[in-house]
Amino acid sequence: MTERERMLAVYRGGTPDRVPFFLDLSHWFNHKHKIPFDLSRSATEPDLPLIEYHRKTGSGFYLANLASCYDTVFPNDVASTVSKETSANGIEITWRIETPLGSIERRRRWEEQSYSWGISKWGIYTEQDLRVFEYAMTRARFTPAFDRHDQWQQAVGGLGVVYMPSTYSAMGFLLSLWMGIEGTVHATADIPETMANVVGAINENLLAIIDLLCQGPGEVIIMGDNFSSDIQSPRFFRQWSAPFYQEAFKRIKAAGKHSAVHVDGRLRGLLKEFAQIGADCIDAVTPYPGGDITPSECREEAGPGLILSGGIPPALWTEVHSDDEFRKSVLDWLEIRKTSPRLIAAAGDQVPPGAPEHRIEMMRDMVEKHGMY
Repeated sequence: MTERERMLAVYRGGTPDRVPFFLDLSHWFNHKHKIPFDLSRSATEPDLPLIEYHRKTGSGFYLANLASCYDTVFPNDVASTVSKETSANGIEITWRIETPLGSIERRRRWEEQSYSWGISKWGIYTEQDLRVFEYAMTRARFTPAFDRHDQWQQAVGGLGVVYMPSTYSAMGFLLSLWMGIEGTVHATADIPETMANVVGAINENLLAIIDLLCQGPGEVIIMGDNFSSDIQSPRFFRQWSAPFYQEAFKRIKAAGKHSAVHVDGRLRGLLKEFAQIGADCIDAVTPYPGGDITPSECREEAGPGLILSGGIPPALWTEVHSDDEFRKSVLDWLEIRKTSPRLIAAAGDQVPPGAPEHRIEMMRDMVEKHGMY
């Protein structure tokens, strides 16, 4: 079987010949080859050198980072712009929204050491800022760009299944991009009615993206707010995020497609929540060490039907940990295939920049030897 056939077998409820092996190597590859990672623009064409490296190492491909299968269009009274400039503080990207109610902007600054864009300024601080955001987000419209997905999948071929990226939920936008954890959580306590109205209105409009992607060519639609149960506890999740996700999962399933949710933080409590509301797969699963529960506890909480994709914590890819520690982590993850074949061997989130290259092929060889059914 090809990696594509293996992954699709898992999503369709079957048992492949072995556990599928997939990695997100985008950050690792770009860092190794000193390729700029630019959040100010989308990837409109397949990254052929990255795909070829996946093929060379036998690593399945599933995430086309910064790619999008749709475009967002705003009405004339909303201006949404992205700009990039270099100052004494370094390279900074600014996202700005202008509406009849006012303007907001957020910024991220390039951090070479971590090869990432750190938040340098949040965009929402007041209730009026929140209203500006709501005004823009509820008026956004979405148009298909499915040809981009077709190009990626054609380039990847049997090496993988290219997921169709969707969107954050309203709460995900606030927590991760526009308001921050502290500001968002305080707002849910200080202005709960306003927050409920804003989140509900934005989520209603965002479901149009799900409906659009359900008409697209991809088999799997990936969603997620970079979930972590120490940020969105089960109780918080049930109130602020679950209604949107449950409705999205229902629509995805009705369209004959599959859903994946990016949960790259703490897992305890959230695996059960997502299983109960109809998710097909949890992506970027990071168990102990690094996460808060072991691989076997992940399966116990998720139940036998939820696909667990991930398994190897980012820290264990680094030279801080030995090859023997890395091997044990891979074996512990592969062991839970004996409980349920709803399993994908991958990195917990992604292979981090600077990870020793030989561990990519090491994991591939271990999956091929120890991941058979």
